[in-house]
Amino acid sequence: MPRPKLNPSEEQRRQVKSMAAIGIPHEDIALKIGIRSPQTLRKHFREELDSGKLEAKVQISKTLFQMANSGECVAATIFWLKTHGGICERRAEEIRQVALPPFVVTCEQGGQPHDHA
Repeated sequence: MPRPKLNPSEEQRRQVKSMAAIGIPHEDIALKIGIRSPQTLRKHFREELDSGKLEAKVQISKTLFQMANSGECVAATIFWLKTHGGICERRAEEIRQVALPPFVVTCEQGGQPHDHA
């Protein structure tokens, strides 16, 4: 006997969207709302899975931008510039070290230079 066709409720749709927004894996969302298979979840809740994740990204991006733009959270400003502003730090091995000369020339009171090798 075939299983009855799934008819998602509004509460299930809200739960799926909410869990997708915070990154709960599809397998766990399916278990939580009483579905055996993540494939069935994706078949019946595709819009909620996609929009929940997108809305979370939008909200967090807005918050990060506000924090970065406020001037009160230097870490958020730096993070935003690195990820969205094209700013990057150089790695230590990329920074050219200025070598000291192999010897130093000094002048003594008589004005004659001496080589200290």
